[in-house]
Amino acid sequence: MASTDSEISATLDVAKAAKSAFEASQLLSADVRKLALGKIAGRLESNKAAILAANGEDMQAAQVEVDAGRMSNALLKRLDLSRGDKWDAMVKGVRDVANFPDPTGIVTYATELDDDLELYRVTCPIGVLLIIFEARPEVVVNIAALAIKSGNAAILKGGKESTRTTLLLSRVISEGLAQATLPSTYIQSIQTRAEVSALLALDQYIDLVIPRGGNSLVRNIQNSTRIPVMGHADGLCHVYLDESADPEKAVRIVLDSKVDYPSACNAAETLIVHMSLLHTVWPKVAKALLDADVHLLCDSHTLATLDTSQFPQEKLESHVSVASESSYDIEHLDLKFSVIALPSLHSAIQFINAHSSHHTDSIVTESQEAATTFCRGVDSAGTFINASTRFADGFRYGFGTEVGISTGRIHARGPVGLEGLVIYKYMMRSKADKGHVVGEFGVGEGKRSYKHAPIKTTIVPF
Repeated sequence: MASTDSEISATLDVAKAAKSAFEASQLLSADVRKLALGKIAGRLESNKAAILAANGEDMQAAQVEVDAGRMSNALLKRLDLSRGDKWDAMVKGVRDVANFPDPTGIVTYATELDDDLELYRVTCPIGVLLIIFEARPEVVVNIAALAIKSGNAAILKGGKESTRTTLLLSRVISEGLAQATLPSTYIQSIQTRAEVSALLALDQYIDLVIPRGGNSLVRNIQNSTRIPVMGHADGLCHVYLDESADPEKAVRIVLDSKVDYPSACNAAETLIVHMSLLHTVWPKVAKALLDADVHLLCDSHTLATLDTSQFPQEKLESHVSVASESSYDIEHLDLKFSVIALPSLHSAIQFINAHSSHHTDSIVTESQEAATTFCRGVDSAGTFINASTRFADGFRYGFGTEVGISTGRIHARGPVGLEGLVIYKYMMRSKADKGHVVGEFGVGEGKRSYKHAPIKTTIVPF
């Protein structure tokens, strides 16, 4: 649907306001940002009942879509703000981020080029962020907290399925900002796809786009803008059971990676079993998965070892099927697990690099050599040893919360917290009476050479 002139004008106003808010905020102290986050956490707590009620209405409307076959159960689960400790973790994440050290203004390189001529590389915010996400309403709060702490302005677009919740969360965030001295347009929200399309063309105002959602969303964003995009398209995570895998560890790690939260992007989607484990460890792992109601899509080797001598015929018929080639390229986001047996660690690494989304992959092993080879050979943002893939999360890493998971090759990779939302600038200061000019340096008579003497400091002295 084409945008009307009024929609384009309104979207331009949003982008301009965000850029102005960002520029104005650069002269405010880090204490102001910390205060704003504290106020937002307080407003969230005092509005908890209303927010969860709005989320309940979104859940009811989404259930209708699921029943009609227009929405997946995985998306419905992501929408639920009251699931487990999600609410408490969200609010705690805001407070944790508020108390983290300021990621801006840190000197990462300093040198004296000449007597009284100093150069500093200093961390600074990226600018205006456009974050587009599906379903998960807590993302509004997560991203707002990280943006505020790191000195970035943000424009947020949630999925239509979470409209009631995100609108209320956005209002609460605005109320918290109003209690500090940050501009009210520092964090803004938009509602329509037309607004997103218009913003994607405004690279003079938007500095970075961060999409959080399925493959189609991310690919569409990447193909629709000149603005840099940071994100990941899929969460095709693997667990590999090495030939030295401990049976108890294997069961615990595989089960948690798949069952703890199947619709999360860090849930495992493919299990790789070393051939030598087909009659020992694999049946124990398979039993635990089947007992947890997981449906197994098996290759011929892993399927052949699952027989009625160990498993009920009814369970095998209802929960075990033959995998196709495409099974290993699917992000199930459900209690489904693709399984394959391979002859070696190197073949497992090759398989993962060919089929994974480079998100997070784990090896279960008692061999240090195998662990080292796996971690170095697998080309993913996270490579784990004897640990569940579900640990791939900014909150669990100690980042307070995260903007998302990046599987890209530059700037930030893995869970993106505060450090992933800052870049750097170079600051130079001459203290000489006449200043410094580059024409005085070089090779030849009367020219001076650069000193390049390191300066030990982490704080800009001016």
